[in-house]
Amino acid sequence: MSDTGQTWIRDLVGALRVRPGTRVEVPEDFDPAYQADFIDKRDSEALLSESVELLSSCQMRLAAQDTHGVLLCLQGLDGSGKDGTIRHVMSGVNPQGVRVSSFKEPSNEEYTHDYLWRHVRRLPARGEIGIFNRSHYEEVLVVRVHPELLDREQLPPEAKENDVWQRRYREINEWERYLTDNGIRVLKVLLNISKEKQRERFLRRLDLPDHTWKFAAADVRERGYWDDYQLAFSEMLSATSTDWAPWYVIPANRKWFAHICVGAVLVHTLTEINPQYPVVNAEELRAEGMARQTLLAEAPGDALPS
Repeated sequence: MSDTGQTWIRDLVGALRVRPGTRVEVPEDFDPAYQADFIDKRDSEALLSESVELLSSCQMRLAAQDTHGVLLCLQGLDGSGKDGTIRHVMSGVNPQGVRVSSFKEPSNEEYTHDYLWRHVRRLPARGEIGIFNRSHYEEVLVVRVHPELLDREQLPPEAKENDVWQRRYREINEWERYLTDNGIRVLKVLLNISKEKQRERFLRRLDLPDHTWKFAAADVRERGYWDDYQLAFSEMLSATSTDWAPWYVIPANRKWFAHICVGAVLVHTLTEINPQYPVVNAEELRAEGMARQTLLAEAPGDALPS
C-alpha cells in the first residue's frame, strides 16, 4: 500500500473504531451523517476503486499463504445498506475466496442447538474472507429487543436467569478470542443509519417498482422499537469491542461514504495481517526445474519456449 493510501485509510479507520473498554452511545457518539473532512464525494469513486484494488491484492496473498482467514460481521437495521455494501466493496475480489452467509430467523433444527452453532458452521476457512450478513450479534440485538424469542431457543431455566445479555457478551468475546488465536481475524461493522434516513429509504422502496421486493411490512413495525435498538447497539458496542475483535461504527446515511469506510476497514485489517506469497524452497525449485525441462522436451521440434 502506498504512503498516501496508508494515511487516508489509517485516519478514517481510527475515527470509526470503538476503543475497547469505553462506554459509547449511539447516535450521540457516532453521528450517522458523519463525513470525514479529508474525503470529498468527487473523489469517492477513485477512493473506493483504490480500496477494491488493494483488497483484491491482499485477498490473493491471503489465499496463497493459507494461514489466516478473515470474518467480517455486518450488522445494521433494515435499510442501512448491508447488501449494497457487500456488492460494492467486494466487487473486485475473486468469488472463490469469499463466502457470504445471510442469517435470518433460526430454523427448527438451529433452535435445537446452542445459539452459536449455525454461525460456527459458516466460518471462513484459512485463506478465505467470510462475511456474515447479520451475525451472532442478533442474539444480543433482536433477541434482546424481543426477549420472548428466548423461549424458542429451548433453554433450560437457569440459562435465562440473572443477566442473560452480560453472559452472552462474555461468551461471544471468548469465542472471538478463540477464533483469533487460531488465525481467524474477526472485525465487526455496524452500519449506523438515522431514523429519518431509514424512513426515506423505505419510502423509496415503495415508490420504485424494482425496489418494492425489498420492502416488508415487518420493517415498519420494527421502527416502533427504534429506541430499544439504539440502547441494544450501545450496550453491544461497549461490551464487545475488544483488542482482538474491534467494532467499527460506519456512518450509513451516505451510501457512497459507507462503502468507502467498510472498504478501508477491510483493507486495514488485511494490511495488519500482511499475508505473503509462500517462498519456494530449494527442493521445490529443483522440482520446478525438472518439470520445466520435461515440458520443453515435449515441444515440437520447431517450437520455441515462450
